[in-house]
Amino acid sequence: MAALLEMKNIHKVYPNGTVANRGVNLEVHEGEIHALVGENGAGKSTLMKILFGLETPTEGEVIFKGQKVHFHGPRDAISQGLGMVHQHFMLAPSLTVSENIVLGDEPRKGFLHLFRDRKKEKEEIQELIRRFGFKLNPEELVESISVGQKQRVEILKVLYRGAKLIILDEPTAVLTPQETDELFDSIKSLVDQNYTIIFITHKLREVMEISNRITVLKAGKTIETLFTKNTNQEEISRLMVGRDVLFRVEKQEKEPEDTILELRDVSVKNEKGLKLLNSVSFKIRGGEILGIAGVEGNGQRELVEVITGLTKASSGQVLYLNENILGKSIGDIRSMRIGHIPEDRQTTGACLTSTIEENLILDIYNDPQFRTGPFLNKKKLKEFARNYIRMYDVRTDSELALAGSLSGGNLQKVVIAREMAKNPKLLIAAQPTRGVDIGAIEFIHQEIIKKRDEGTAVLLVSAELSEIISLSDRIGVLYNGELVALLNNAEELTEQEIGYYMLGIKRAVEEVAAHE
Repeated sequence: MAALLEMKNIHKVYPNGTVANRGVNLEVHEGEIHALVGENGAGKSTLMKILFGLETPTEGEVIFKGQKVHFHGPRDAISQGLGMVHQHFMLAPSLTVSENIVLGDEPRKGFLHLFRDRKKEKEEIQELIRRFGFKLNPEELVESISVGQKQRVEILKVLYRGAKLIILDEPTAVLTPQETDELFDSIKSLVDQNYTIIFITHKLREVMEISNRITVLKAGKTIETLFTKNTNQEEISRLMVGRDVLFRVEKQEKEPEDTILELRDVSVKNEKGLKLLNSVSFKIRGGEILGIAGVEGNGQRELVEVITGLTKASSGQVLYLNENILGKSIGDIRSMRIGHIPEDRQTTGACLTSTIEENLILDIYNDPQFRTGPFLNKKKLKEFARNYIRMYDVRTDSELALAGSLSGGNLQKVVIAREMAKNPKLLIAAQPTRGVDIGAIEFIHQEIIKKRDEGTAVLLVSAELSEIISLSDRIGVLYNGELVALLNNAEELTEQEIGYYMLGIKRAVEEVAAHE
């Protein structure tokens, strides 16, 4: 099979001395699905930015369709037949499907092409949707379509611009199992029409299912390129991490203790009066993990924020140790041994312009043990920070390094270390392993289980169904702001079954009522 793309001896050194790529080699064949895997900080993102013209390599060459190329920006890459679908959708919610697809490249007509050709646009988009078999209404507003449909709009955007090599960055991060299956059918259909896919993901199960070949990066270097049919998840993880990784979470049976958190008919409305959370009720006891599943945008964020004081409830009660904490300040709630791992570590989980040490001590610097009279005991604070950096294996040269200099996985470890250090009675973990590599995922899972075993009540909110099933003792499902199911015996459930609740196809209201 002919090589469509060759990236040879790619080096990338940033002005501050950071080395992102160290002689990376990548060869992608025409008509294949090529998976690119590696830990956070392995160099995947930088390599793709170089390919797409967002970065310039310090050394090395890119050969596309047999020609050496120098892309000076995404426009150059797009004009040569490359397309990239980013992990976070880049769509205008108030525009239609069709308007989003053509945005910036609308068909024109008339003198000097001054006028938009709506008729041609409609014909081209309808033909594009028909050709690739996507179930989309071109006239529907993007804000009203499902997450899976938005993913297809993103793919159609690059196909409309003539892409033959498509980079998919974490394409299933927010999809249900059913939507993932549909996406994979679409990808296979593209390959059947001689399109080529670079598939970037942390989900090795998906790599094994969808790809033809796999390139593993580690510490900015190409470790190996493998035929998928000749390898397995265990070998890939060893190449990525340098050791065996435990894929199954080891969890002991534990009898739950007293109720730590109880929600009673909690609702949240937006500024237009629409309910984002609708009369949600449940309990979590000490020593158990309640996992909350749901397609993103169905009330998960509001649920977490109303408990942590970031959002006001329109009605209901949030009882923590039998005390209603609605109306309390964020600071008061954080001082009550409630740990919160936010879903966005960069925006709300950490201060990127502060040091690692400063991020770690945010909740404890007023503790008497860290003060000498009115003054901070800087020696003890430094010891505390160094201790947690070591315990949580945060990869850094110094506790004085800026948090913003860390990879995503290491920054997440800092956030988790800070929240665990307060020895919480209630731990709220929102998307705790999002964008984190398999080695860090294993560690984070072990820490959450450890807290559960120590008697902490854990509310786990995650878009990763495998994570929800393996960690949780019970599983709740949010759909349109309602708790439509509360299911016991989490380990006996399948991702497909939970997916039906997430899509609103099934409800188990009687199970919610029976438990509560």
